[in-house]
Amino acid sequence: MSLANTGIHASQRIDTSAAQPSVRADHSTLSIVSRETVTLDDRSSARASPGKPTMASAKETRNAAPNHRASSPRAARKVAHFTYTHNATPHKGWHPLTQPSTHGATPASSGSSRTQGNRLDPWYDVYADQALNLRASEIRALFSVVSRPEVVSLAGGMPNLKDLPLDKLAASAEKLIRNHGAQAMQYGNGQGWEVLREHITEVMSYDGIVGADPDDVVVTTGSQQALDLVTELFVNPGDVILAEAPSYVGALGVFRARQADVVHVPMDEHGIIPEALAETIRNVRASGRTIKFIYIIPNYHNPAGVTLSAERRPIIAEICLREHVLIVEDNPYGLLGFHSDPLPAIASYSPEGVVYLGSFSKMFAPGFRIGWAYAPHAIRAKLVLALESAILCPSMVGQMAIADYLGSYDWYGQVKTFRSMYAERAHAMLTALEEFMPSCSWTVPDGGFYTWVTLPEGLDAKAMLPRAVRAQVAYVSGTAFFYDGQGSNHMRLSFCYPTPERIREGVRRLSTVVNAEKEMVDMFGTASTDEAGAGSAR
Repeated sequence: MSLANTGIHASQRIDTSAAQPSVRADHSTLSIVSRETVTLDDRSSARASPGKPTMASAKETRNAAPNHRASSPRAARKVAHFTYTHNATPHKGWHPLTQPSTHGATPASSGSSRTQGNRLDPWYDVYADQALNLRASEIRALFSVVSRPEVVSLAGGMPNLKDLPLDKLAASAEKLIRNHGAQAMQYGNGQGWEVLREHITEVMSYDGIVGADPDDVVVTTGSQQALDLVTELFVNPGDVILAEAPSYVGALGVFRARQADVVHVPMDEHGIIPEALAETIRNVRASGRTIKFIYIIPNYHNPAGVTLSAERRPIIAEICLREHVLIVEDNPYGLLGFHSDPLPAIASYSPEGVVYLGSFSKMFAPGFRIGWAYAPHAIRAKLVLALESAILCPSMVGQMAIADYLGSYDWYGQVKTFRSMYAERAHAMLTALEEFMPSCSWTVPDGGFYTWVTLPEGLDAKAMLPRAVRAQVAYVSGTAFFYDGQGSNHMRLSFCYPTPERIREGVRRLSTVVNAEKEMVDMFGTASTDEAGAGSAR
């Protein structure tokens, strides 16, 4: 199956500067009981005319009698219904929560009226621009729904930990605190505990990174933090980051928060396409923009489920080295191949051109929140400084627990057990798709947690999600994995957590929704989108 048609063409760019900020409590509207409507403007309007009173006044509409009064401020809040529009009409009844003080002000400043917050957040006007780029994850917004026992969740990427030796881990934790509690409970080295860094180099050897120096390893709070630190070090607002099409939703969130401009590179069933990468680099630079790095998940891709072929890996490394484009290689699933050890990491071909990110979340347990970055020496030094500024040091308890696990147990044997379990679940997913959803197409993963499903023409996965939830099954719309919201005809299905029986039942439920939507499209030529908005929150 080709994924190339789901990518963004190299000539396209996404202009983040034009994005309008919004404040949404439940990611659509903040709705309480509808008796009072208050309309507020956002900060972008307030900033449009410096020195002028730009704060929109409240427009109150009361459904109650004219002499109605709330019994208390708390009661008033309980009956409020808030909506947001740009450039709302001022009215004399509006009084900002705070007014500019004239005490000690210069004559110029004392004569001006400035916007200071709004009724929901008096500090809204103070936030940095980058704070306005923070958005809720579509996946995490589904958690409250998928946690219901009657819903089969094919959405989340939670590892299944049922085969972990919890009794041994409990004994190990007790011994750790009893014998080394003073060290475990204390501050540690900002770069990470040296013993764990040595173990990490051993883990990376399974990915073909042989002879790695522990001094070039930085321990982080999961690989998500490592990605954020790398982005902080390299990216200025407006800089370009290249990413596969589709790409990991958590990475896109980091890039958006740092005000990067993401340009997607097409991929197919063999991973990112080298020719498309070279063309994209040329086109971006021809437009006068600066490329800071390319973000790649080569093994068992999230969300596509594909693996970058062995033939393409040295080619990708050579292209990026020649074009002076740093590679950020994210490999959380690398050891979870169903049938074999992972292919050599891209970092094994270009040690000085790659920042390699790893994590213990998928191969061990996410609760410890321990990941790492393996980077060229100069980059490593800056990563340590950035990490110390952010958190001082990673958790010593988590580091020492994982180091003991790696040193005392057959951890690779445990990984092989996980492989068999996930392979069984992937088989259940693929056979169920063949049986119940033959009108769709999908990728066939040989490791990891996900498959990428392409819907029949005319179907919209995002609009369809509320109906799927009513059918008691959940997935993630493909729009979550593109910077500009493409991918509406795709969905990511996860097979890592439910049992094979639940996976089969989930796909069966999903098929009833897909088939009903397809019948409607075949009959009327378009899918209904009456609930599209409800499916956008996550």
